[in-house]
Amino acid sequence: MKLFAKKALVTGAGRGIGRGCAVALARAGADLAVNDLVEDDDLRGVAAEIEALGRRGVIVSGDAFDRGVCIKTAAHAIEALGRIDVFVSVPAFSKRGAFLDYPPDLLDRTLQGTLAAAFFMSQLVARHMVNRGGGGKIIFISSVQAQMVHVGCAAYAAAKAGLNQMAFTAAAELAPHRINVNVIEPGWIDTPAERQAFGDAAVDEHAAKMPWGRLGTPDDIGHAAAFLASEDADYVTGSVLRVDGGYVLRNAGP
Repeated sequence: MKLFAKKALVTGAGRGIGRGCAVALARAGADLAVNDLVEDDDLRGVAAEIEALGRRGVIVSGDAFDRGVCIKTAAHAIEALGRIDVFVSVPAFSKRGAFLDYPPDLLDRTLQGTLAAAFFMSQLVARHMVNRGGGGKIIFISSVQAQMVHVGCAAYAAAKAGLNQMAFTAAAELAPHRINVNVIEPGWIDTPAERQAFGDAAVDEHAAKMPWGRLGTPDDIGHAAAFLASEDADYVTGSVLRVDGGYVLRNAGP
């Protein structure tokens, strides 16, 4: 219970990686405010799972892509929990498309949903942490695509690379306040969204070809988030923790 009595906010917590992070933090002892676009069965299910672990699970639904909503969400979470010690930023927007034909509106949506939204919410939480004192932990969910090239992913990769650089700069500025800022880079994670995008057969086929023999799971990312949120990671800031089962090594044969 290395996060016992800590208070955490996880955005994008309704499913997939966000859900994995929220549940992992609760298992480690944290009380949670969980956010997603709407209060649906998925988000209520996450809150119920957290409560079943003996921790508080508060729903703070709203569009994390909208700065006005971010202000309300952060305020609601702080009011409900009393403070925020840990913030995990998960939401992103991604739609593949060829560089030559990529529509401007999709580029704007990708940058807004993947980079600007993370900036807005983390800025609000960081201000709260600085004002109350006592440090804190901010964790951004990025992607191996921040450093790897995938055809058709120029906008998403640019947004994730920008997210990494933003996190590093924030880490430098917030270090005097003992606020750790770090990035997790998942590889290919087995989520409902991935199966919807590629189909079960394709996902299962490629999973078997991975260096670790499987795709990652939301729990894998959750374990990493729980580590970075704990005092075990007190001396870790401005760093990237890649959790990809060797995905970036898959073409490293002789």
